Amino acid sequence: MNTATIIMALNVVNLGFQPSILPSSPSSFVSPKPLKDRFVPGCSRVEQISFTESENSLIEALLGIQGRGRSSSPQQLNAVERAVQVLERLGGVPDPTNSNLIEGRWQLIFTTRPGAASPIQRTFVGVDFFSVFQEVYLRTNDPRVCNIVSFSDAIGELKVEAAASIEDGKRILFRFDRAAFSFKFLPFKVPYPVPFKLLGDEAKGWLDTTYLSNSGNLRISRGNKGTTFVLQKQTEPRQKLLTAISSGKGINEAIDELISLKQNSGQEEPELEEGEWQMLWNSQTVTDSWIENAVNGLMGKQIIRKDGRIKVLVDILLGLKFSMTGNFVKTGSRLYDVTMDDAAIIGGPFGYPLEVKNNFILELLYSDEKLRVSRGYNNILFVHVRTDALR
Repeated sequence: MNTATIIMALNVVNLGFQPSILPSSPSSFVSPKPLKDRFVPGCSRVEQISFTESENSLIEALLGIQGRGRSSSPQQLNAVERAVQVLERLGGVPDPTNSNLIEGRWQLIFTTRPGAASPIQRTFVGVDFFSVFQEVYLRTNDPRVCNIVSFSDAIGELKVEAAASIEDGKRILFRFDRAAFSFKFLPFKVPYPVPFKLLGDEAKGWLDTTYLSNSGNLRISRGNKGTTFVLQKQTEPRQKLLTAISSGKGINEAIDELISLKQNSGQEEPELEEGEWQMLWNSQTVTDSWIENAVNGLMGKQIIRKDGRIKVLVDILLGLKFSMTGNFVKTGSRLYDVTMDDAAIIGGPFGYPLEVKNNFILELLYSDEKLRVSRGYNNILFVHVRTDALR
């Protein structure tokens, strides 16, 4: 990563703050009934995080969205917005800015993209290789809100700080006053050359907390530029796996963690869920032959039906699709015998049959209504996310 790339990444830290500052560029309280616990691994113990039913709806809607909202379909964005609005109506913790639960380090999970955002900001907010955090400390002699871009453990981070004050039970006022790079390879911080004092009102802004969970783990905020943010103090195992896939780091470890926690939770044996499942990641390097990749399930979408039918569908180009159908039969605990024997190239109402077949054992390692981890052809590991509407 070169210096210019790191400098441009400063735009990512604009969590509710005015993009022009950066170089360029009352709800009623309802206590919902808890739905379930998500298990989040710690260094030496497993910590439980409780989500209410409405909170879990937001977590489910966020699963499968890449780039913190950048790579998402209109359907996914609508599902997130509906879940956000439900939580905002519920209200969560009353007067969140006066609660100790708002204090601490929050990870940015999702954000909308305001029309006022610069092209650089829109680019880097969707880069999952960077981790983006916000620190909120209001009960000190020097109240602050700090936005942080962590480049990697080996490189370091950029921190942009703002002096903060509480206007009311929901709103935090702030003014940027300093920023610096902290590189692992340097024994000192490198100040970021932004003349905050000369920016006047451009260095000011506000951030409303429209929902704070009673667990203190989930927060929804809206900034003075109209941007919506979803932040968490800790992410659940499925989120950690999808983040690992996006960044390309720690995928196998995240899979092992998810499977282990599932087994230790005492939940029922997973079943092959019906629906449309998009392949997100596999442990096999693709070959030069797209047909071989498609036949082996290394790309495209998998459609599971209740009647034991299975289809693989891959978009090729110019409206052409590769389609391959077959059958699956459960043969043991978490094991399915899969036979794929009807393949064709589809273009509109026409199809050109292909003489290809495939037979393999599919082992379900983890499965729920949104995410699936399995071992298939040639012991390849697969991660699929469900793309159709849940039942």
